[in-house]
Amino acid sequence: MTGPAPEPVELSEHERASQSLTRPTAANALLHIERALFGTGKWASADAHVRKATAGPIDSAPHAGLYYGVPAVAFVLHAARDGHPRYQAAARSLDKHVARLTQRRLATAAERMRGRVPAAFAEYDLFRGLTGLGALLLLRAPGSDLLGAVLTYVTCLTQPRRVDGVELPGWWVDHDPDPLAPTPGGHVNLGLAHGAAGLLALLSLASLRGCTVPGQSGAIETLTGWYDQWRQDSSDGTWWPQWLTREDLHTGHTSQRSPGRPSWCYGTAGIARAQQLAGLATSDPVRRGIAEKAMAECLTDQQLQKITEAGLCHGMAGVYQTAYRASLDASNPAIGSRLPALAPALTQRAATSQDDAKGLLDGPAGVGLALETAQHTTPPRSGWDACLLIT
Repeated sequence: MTGPAPEPVELSEHERASQSLTRPTAANALLHIERALFGTGKWASADAHVRKATAGPIDSAPHAGLYYGVPAVAFVLHAARDGHPRYQAAARSLDKHVARLTQRRLATAAERMRGRVPAAFAEYDLFRGLTGLGALLLLRAPGSDLLGAVLTYVTCLTQPRRVDGVELPGWWVDHDPDPLAPTPGGHVNLGLAHGAAGLLALLSLASLRGCTVPGQSGAIETLTGWYDQWRQDSSDGTWWPQWLTREDLHTGHTSQRSPGRPSWCYGTAGIARAQQLAGLATSDPVRRGIAEKAMAECLTDQQLQKITEAGLCHGMAGVYQTAYRASLDASNPAIGSRLPALAPALTQRAATSQDDAKGLLDGPAGVGLALETAQHTTPPRSGWDACLLIT
């Protein structure tokens, strides 16, 4: 394995792609690791894929995050840790680089906060930001001061701030959620990939594992309060908006008129799982009940018709994996009872939607990992779905 690249260094497109979970090389390594651990694949194949993902210099620049660069490679090696002692040693060698990167990102975030400048996805979200780095530290260094610093940052991010006389949450961003979905003046993101659900899931998972900092329980309460305020109850079931605009906050009503697709990234599945985790972390059976009811309601045939893709991010694989993890913790049997119907739907989507050029979130590797869960009906051996913040 080649070590982290000295900075600055110009990596080739191939070198950048090989160390990104959003591209095939690293994603396929996770899939073959999982299959080797289950015995449905060979360690020789897994090792070959890991070598491809770690063959070049590994990016440790400030733009690295859980899905790219040193943290992404560390996550792959952590997943393979039971395959051979050298994987454990290689992962440990990257831990100090992850720590250095995280410290630098925390310092940059602190400077941004002192300047009273709005946050951005790249600072805090799961894919590129400190939430993703926190998820990795929860695996690699659960009792560390550094994880505590990330949890403190997330706790501070939930505190409101006033902009032009309007009170906004600390994770408000002044950019659009997507170029195709403009939100003039910015938005409050409620999804798991880029928004409040990711923050809530990280704080809740850390609490469940005994990793807490001052103010953490209050931050969980603040975040769940947003979901209580914006919960929508309809004939389609309970759902939450994907995001909120300034106009939504002004009127107190969401401009989203109906539930979107029940995906992991932005939909009810991901949001409900985050709230279920919060209910578990705070021993709140009412919140758990609401979250589990919402999860079960989004798994009906009517709602699943909105899922047209196979992948983890927007598609059936993400819905299945999220629902599976929720079912393991659920007091409501309705979620588990829907899984046998979800598995064939996932298989069908996988057969009609495969793009080998895509990675973990949208490509066949992510679908294959969810299919492994569906086939064995037991939790992943590698723990790969920790990068989705659902476990």
